[in-house]
Amino acid sequence: MTLKILGVAQAHFGLPFEEVALNLNKWVRQIHRWLSIAFTAGVIAYIVTMRQGQPADWMGLFALLPLILLLLTGLYLFVLPYATKWQSGRRLAGS
Repeated sequence: MTLKILGVAQAHFGLPFEEVALNLNKWVRQIHRWLSIAFTAGVIAYIVTMRQGQPADWMGLFALLPLILLLLTGLYLFVLPYATKWQSGRRLAGS
């Protein structure tokens, strides 16, 4: 999936593959950082509302959206070094 996106971006913008990959990685890391801040703020808001009484049911789901997105970006960042090694190994074997 990532390689297809990078290939489309490379063809569309005329950028070298490595430059597009680095820009994508930079954006994913930045989004992951901001999502962690949003998740932390959601948890703090939920704790504050819990102290004031029984919070609404939707308040518990308030922090769930950033958490799901954190999972996805975190998995991408976790797999990234392994995918890079695998891709570079394929390039060397193909040469």
